[in-house]
Amino acid sequence: MTDIRKPRAGSLAFRPRKRAEKELPRINFWPEVSDKAVLGFAGYKVGMTTIGFIDQTNSPTKGQEVLTGATILETPPMKVYGIRAYKNGGVVDEYSEDKEILKMLNAKKINNKQIKEKEWDNIFLLAFAQPNLTKIGKKHIERMEIGIGGGEQKLEYARSLLGKDLCITDVFKPGQFVDVIAVTKGKGWEGPVKRFGVSMQRPKATGRRRHVGNIGPFHPGYTMYTARMAGQLGYHKRTELNKWIAKIGKKEEVELINPDGGFPHYGFVLNDFVILKGSVPGPVKRPVRMRLSIRKTTDVLEPKITYISREIR
Repeated sequence: MTDIRKPRAGSLAFRPRKRAEKELPRINFWPEVSDKAVLGFAGYKVGMTTIGFIDQTNSPTKGQEVLTGATILETPPMKVYGIRAYKNGGVVDEYSEDKEILKMLNAKKINNKQIKEKEWDNIFLLAFAQPNLTKIGKKHIERMEIGIGGGEQKLEYARSLLGKDLCITDVFKPGQFVDVIAVTKGKGWEGPVKRFGVSMQRPKATGRRRHVGNIGPFHPGYTMYTARMAGQLGYHKRTELNKWIAKIGKKEEVELINPDGGFPHYGFVLNDFVILKGSVPGPVKRPVRMRLSIRKTTDVLEPKITYISREIR
């Protein structure tokens, strides 16, 4: 007799399946790094392409050319406008005094304080992305916290970056692994078959096919929260680990990736860009945050890229 057991449809790890609060996600955990380094960056999803590279892992294809799908993110330079210090749950912000930066923040009143030495538990950079430098049609800056390394010298390192531009080449290098955090593509209200992957009913079952046959027992006398029912699908904050950086390109190299007519629904890439192996959550133009990988990864090897497709599919 065949085995009729199978995993339940719909993981409870992702509850509640509701819309994300913001399109720009917040990162709640950063790796601990003793060296002075910026641990994150943000970009905008351009689309996917095909790349070829020489496999340098210990897999059966070692030394051979491998073709795979990859995602392109446009990464215009970010501005570091402040420093944030946490101490016993309290927050102290120290802002740049650059008038141009303060004008871009468009803040009516800024409570600028001086962070004192050794009176903090953790230090973060306050930076904003500049979508106005791209062709996505968004004008407003997007502000975020970015973790940094440096141990006891975090504050000194953060002050050395205050008021300056931050480029993708200052943060990551090709061959590294990063985690990507983004809000997925929204699907709206969907039924349980598409939302959870439950089996469809047979044609003569109660006149309906795309529903759950039984959503719970007779007792207890209420519907359990684990029942698979219709609701919101997509537009959820998701984190994907260990995305391999295949290439980081300067804005002078955009002709290597730009198709003749531009990317569908995006246009032409004008700034620095990064190519990540595999897919990334979210639709085109969605902000995607990158973080230095928190899981143990292999050694960083310089990628040997042999091919980048410029065809539109």
